[in-house]
Amino acid sequence: MAKLDESLLTGLPPFSRLNREQIREILDHATSRRYDEGTTIFREGHDAERFYLLLDGYLRVVRTTPGGDQIIVLHIAPGQLFGIAPALQRDTYPASAIAAAESIALSWPVRLWADFTASYEGFATESYKTLGTRLGQIQETLTEMATQAVEKRVASAVLRLVNQSGRKTGEGIEIAFPVTRQNISDMTGTTLHTVSRLLSAWEKSGIVRSTRKHVVVTDPHRLVLLSDV
Repeated sequence: MAKLDESLLTGLPPFSRLNREQIREILDHATSRRYDEGTTIFREGHDAERFYLLLDGYLRVVRTTPGGDQIIVLHIAPGQLFGIAPALQRDTYPASAIAAAESIALSWPVRLWADFTASYEGFATESYKTLGTRLGQIQETLTEMATQAVEKRVASAVLRLVNQSGRKTGEGIEIAFPVTRQNISDMTGTTLHTVSRLLSAWEKSGIVRSTRKHVVVTDPHRLVLLSDV
């Protein structure tokens, strides 16, 4: 296999303070792999054997409730670490990671985590900053599910996807990876029927356009108003 180039990591927050030689050391321990859309990279509760960095694509992070329902608690964009169970002092993964689109990730054996945090300046700081941000996002999502009306929850979920991955098109702002109505249902703790009804109403009102796995927000301002109701 060809050697991974140092430019893959240069400038990414966990590695931004490192010189080229240090990045080379890190890459020499890495394994690169491509994941098809829908592939489960690791499962909640399984032994945490590796930690990862997403180079390309998007991931869904899924947790199972005590009642057995699956909830999408957040999405991970390129350039971010994931599967960092040792940062939580855990031996198992706290959630499942599923490729939301075709994705490429680097991974390292979990035994190297302590070496990375001790040896590479900025790695620990940025890793724990990422962790703190994610825990805040998860808490926000769970609070919305418990306290907000359904339409507001769905509007907030779609806006999060737009803010994270949106790209401007002639129609509006397109979510950059495949999103189904079931995905939105799993993000908001509501039923597929309810999500379908809301998206259909929003389409008639000119707020969104959606197909089976594709969502474009055509009137972002009105969607923001719905999320703030």
